[in-house]
Amino acid sequence: MFSYGYQFWGMHLIWWCIWLILLFWIFATPYQIPGQRYKPDSPLDILKKRYAKGELNTEEYYDKKKVLEGKTP
Repeated sequence: MFSYGYQFWGMHLIWWCIWLILLFWIFATPYQIPGQRYKPDSPLDILKKRYAKGELNTEEYYDKKKVLEGKTP
């Protein structure tokens, strides 16, 4: 009566699409979700955090920023 090839193009295909989207979302998101991978801070981000904490004064911050950006002081 019904062939098995017909069922593939119904809900079966939709479920494969849902699984593929779910797997892509799990492994490709760069967001910091608990238990997931996260993007490490760049050296410039670390420098900004140190400046915000008060570990560096303004002159040290701009000197180090120029070095990180490739501009020689």
